[in-house]
Amino acid sequence: MNFLNELFMFLAMKGSDLGAGLHDLGAAIGAGIAVFTGVGSGIGQGLTAGLAAQGVSRQPEAVSEIRSTMIMGQAVAETANIYGLIVAILLIFVF
Repeated sequence: MNFLNELFMFLAMKGSDLGAGLHDLGAAIGAGIAVFTGVGSGIGQGLTAGLAAQGVSRQPEAVSEIRSTMIMGQAVAETANIYGLIVAILLIFVF
């Protein structure tokens, strides 16, 4: 337990150049991980659009219902991507 306290104290040093460098490195790594939320969002949106196209090809009369449902689903899937972008921007510019 003492080792973890020492490690956190070492990483939290802001007065030295090493502490600031580690802080910036951690923020950059965290921002990179946060941006990867776009991968899952893109895969989900692609699958949604593909399945909607299949649904329209099977039932052309249900185009408006399928389109509105697809757009709502993609909007929900996009929120994770937007949150990831906001977290990345905050990590880089604020922290």
